[in-house]
Amino acid sequence: MLPSEKPNIIWIQSDQHNPAMIGAYGDTIIETPNLDRLADRGTIITGAYCASPICVPSRMSMLTGLYPHETEVWTNDQVLNSAIPTYAHSLGAIGYKSIQFGRMHFNGGDQSHGFSQRFVGDHSPNYPGSPRTVDHGVLTGTAGPDRISLKKSGRGQNAYQIHDEDVAKESIKYIDSIGSELRSGKDVQPISLSIGLMLPHQPFVARSEDYDLYDGKVGMPKIPPDVLEKCHPYIQWWRKRTGIETVDPKEVIRARTAYWALCHRTDKIIGSVMEALESNGLMDNTLIVYTSDHGEQAGEHGLWWKQTFYDNSALVPAIISWPGHIPQGLKLDNVINHFDLTATILDAAGAPPLPRSHGKSMLNMLNNGGKDWGNLAFSEYCMNDSDHGRSYSPNLGGTDVHSRPGGTQNRMVRLGEWKLNYYEGFEPQLFNMLEDPDETIDLNMAPSYAGIKSELIDRVLEGWDPSAIQHKMNIYKDEQGIIEDWARFIDPPDVIRWHLDPSMDILDDHFS
Repeated sequence: MLPSEKPNIIWIQSDQHNPAMIGAYGDTIIETPNLDRLADRGTIITGAYCASPICVPSRMSMLTGLYPHETEVWTNDQVLNSAIPTYAHSLGAIGYKSIQFGRMHFNGGDQSHGFSQRFVGDHSPNYPGSPRTVDHGVLTGTAGPDRISLKKSGRGQNAYQIHDEDVAKESIKYIDSIGSELRSGKDVQPISLSIGLMLPHQPFVARSEDYDLYDGKVGMPKIPPDVLEKCHPYIQWWRKRTGIETVDPKEVIRARTAYWALCHRTDKIIGSVMEALESNGLMDNTLIVYTSDHGEQAGEHGLWWKQTFYDNSALVPAIISWPGHIPQGLKLDNVINHFDLTATILDAAGAPPLPRSHGKSMLNMLNNGGKDWGNLAFSEYCMNDSDHGRSYSPNLGGTDVHSRPGGTQNRMVRLGEWKLNYYEGFEPQLFNMLEDPDETIDLNMAPSYAGIKSELIDRVLEGWDPSAIQHKMNIYKDEQGIIEDWARFIDPPDVIRWHLDPSMDILDDHFS
């Protein structure tokens, strides 16, 4: 049994929310009253970095406190080893029944990884290779990193909004049931709810009621794209690969307007859950954390989606509220790793720290104004070798848009004011984030910064071997091919899944 002083835990994660598009972070256009109110009740950290700027690796790191090269989950198709304990296991070890609603993006037969119950589920099949694939209907192709997501943008309906409305409905239903027990005088133990949303992930399509709020208010990106030939060679390859060498300004404005509208809708959905907590008397001694798995570039640097180490992609929201235990209305610029959030929750709950986790509790740091903190974070982005694997077409250079010859082995380190983006096979990028927060002045070749560059490269490569990662990923790709063929022919049933109907995706106007 849990002692009554244990906090309620509400952990809310969205998908692809750039923290810059939150009012409390400084956006003067967006209307996010619910997240702003949550920030007023707690602390914002502006330097929170995801462990990988892509969904599954980021989420598996959040849950385990391990970097992707330790979970060995680098891509959106790989499976977390069920023997690795997670945040949910740790809470369960002291009696919490951790319940997951909606998005978590687990792959494979284990759709729990320590959560005692799951409701709603993800829209994707549990098993990569399953014949029961996702059909976005008229918006097919717009959920991935492809130019079509910009062409087919604007007013309509993003099916992910329906998913999130179902998640909110089930979350509120559960919260109402706990409130009913409280009102009847029952001895209710503290709750632990993990609420996963799909928004504001593209398709960049929003209902008119939200889109129209931002139509004409959202301008062009602050950071214009470099001439393609002047881009870092890896970024140049990525822009060519995804068809965004140049983008029509009308597409830019339309997609950005829709993204702001989706962020607005995300806030409304979160607000409905917070209202249920308040109306049921569950806000007392309640720790609420809001974050996302990665950001969204929204046209900055001429880039979209995530997949890079620029701050618009690699930074995540980090809002922590626990009145009476951490400061209210505080904004800190500390650099943290994403999994420091989950380590903090475990510490607040009195749960055992995960044995191999790199996560550090921030409770002391939050209460001493950000002092005595290392301000060090890593992120990595590794993708398959398009020259390897029987499932790839040599004519296409790999059916997975992320794949390139030799694979991708990239890693970022942020240490205080410095940030280095390491690209195996290329020169790195070096930025001073205090003097150049927009990351437009690459100091990599400047002789006066050779010392800090060398130190940061050493930190990147400590315990992280690009050649070994490529070798492992090639082996895993061969193994994955067999598992995917098995799933394709055996068609194993999904343990839990939210079924996306193609009619849910709607585009009001056709854009060529």
